[in-house]
Amino acid sequence: MSDWVYFIHPPREDFAETMTEAEDEAWERHFARLKRMLADGDLVLAGPTLGSVNTGITIFEAPDRAAAERIMAEDPVVAEGFARGELREFRVSLLRGRS
Repeated sequence: MSDWVYFIHPPREDFAETMTEAEDEAWERHFARLKRMLADGDLVLAGPTLGSVNTGITIFEAPDRAAAERIMAEDPVVAEGFARGELREFRVSLLRGRS
């Protein structure tokens, strides 16, 4: 199992403050999906950067690149075009509570 990070790039600055109803609904489904991944033990961490650029960061485990790409592509906000995903392989070197 490998660690992966995908960055979620919103379509505009101050996105969190200016979401439309459709965008907000997609982000609610995105968050519910992340909670399921956490419960399943696949999610390491997730959250947005704050300020005027609200890039999301999702670190998760997947067996290979194809599976990681599928996980990112199936994220509702990426799949529906509300954000652009950027996937990279990642190594968790230090994390409190995880060795």
